[in-house]
Amino acid sequence: MALHLLKVCVGIDNIDHLARVQKQRRGRRKAHWHHTRMMPQRADDILDGGSIYWIIKGFVRLRQRIVDIDQMHLEEEGRYCRLSLDPVLVPTEPQARRPHQGWRYLEPADAPADLKAGRRGKGQALPAQLIAELKELGLL
Repeated sequence: MALHLLKVCVGIDNIDHLARVQKQRRGRRKAHWHHTRMMPQRADDILDGGSIYWIIKGFVRLRQRIVDIDQMHLEEEGRYCRLSLDPVLVPTEPQARRPHQGWRYLEPADAPADLKAGRRGKGQALPAQLIAELKELGLL
């Protein structure tokens, strides 16, 4: 069964901002890497279809599939973990989350669904911020 990671996206304002930053960092590579200090003990479960769910401005907003996990070592920085991520950003139903340091495991049952609701009129989705506010008010 897949297991996911949950991580705060520090310094990012919205999904488009994250996409721009990742594209800039990725350059010509096909995969995006995210570095973290700790190696997940349950890496095999994560690689069985798991994703990293990004918290942006207090809400889980999107996920990226984790395609590989490597333990790396640099003389200056010591040991760290490199998460190779699929470049596709999948918006999710906004889910309120408190900030935390590092990453946390996220069980599939607790993960927000991919964003499908909120379609209006000519196929345009409601903005994620509006959906989050409506959910917070109990209207969605």
